[in-house]
Amino acid sequence: MRETSSKTNTMLNYSFLIVLGFIMVYPLIWLFASSFKTNADIFGSSKLLPTTYVWDSYALGWQGTGQYGFQDFFINTLILVVPTVIFTIISSVIVAYGFARFEFPLKTMLFSVMIATLMLPNASIMIPRYILFNKMNWLDTYLPFIIPAAFATGAFFVYMMIQFLRGLPRDLDEAATIDGCNSFTVLSRVLLPLCKPAIFSVGIFQFMWTWNDFFNSIIYISSVKKFTVSLGLRLSLDASSAVSWNQVLAMSVVSIVPCILLFFFAQKYFVEGISTTGLKG
Repeated sequence: MRETSSKTNTMLNYSFLIVLGFIMVYPLIWLFASSFKTNADIFGSSKLLPTTYVWDSYALGWQGTGQYGFQDFFINTLILVVPTVIFTIISSVIVAYGFARFEFPLKTMLFSVMIATLMLPNASIMIPRYILFNKMNWLDTYLPFIIPAAFATGAFFVYMMIQFLRGLPRDLDEAATIDGCNSFTVLSRVLLPLCKPAIFSVGIFQFMWTWNDFFNSIIYISSVKKFTVSLGLRLSLDASSAVSWNQVLAMSVVSIVPCILLFFFAQKYFVEGISTTGLKG
């Protein structure tokens, strides 16, 4: 009797998860299916599958409507995202290592200030930050994204790394010190290999947020030749009076593929990193 009840509960749980998963994935399914529809099908029918298939939406969308195609926007986005992610990981690890493993004057106050920046609304620093970057002649470049990342301005990532490092036993540091390792060697040879899940989590978060960022990109980047994917999608809506929505949706599908692939290839480390950053040593 208990075995039958357990099987029933398991089936109900799986059924619920399948239905919930389908509801969450349905917008992506609709996005992909609509990239093969005509404008009339997209706005005039609620059917998932198109009545008339449009097979050239991806090819035409990739070519773009002006001097620059989506391959240029993808290259620009990679030029922006890759250094930003690398510098974010390096700076976050170094700062988190200092907070997690060392004692120094004003440590508590500095940590509190860092955490307080998480509560700071982005709108309150948008204008001062724009004025600062304008005086430094950084506008219409990728420096407003890359340079701050090199100085651990992402308090969320620093805090994530701190929590992970606190979960690693200090005995590892002491054993490495006895073997002749200095502070840098302890970090690079002992702690970094163990921090792989947290590092992957930081990289995935920063990659996805920077890749999908539209607001900051439209503020700091004004030249079309430097547009990112998100700005390129918006540009395709302004290029002509009659918008070919199947091409816009097709490029939307293409633009989310890197984030999806990155997540699925690194999901093992991502889940492990998220589940262990709350532990304390």
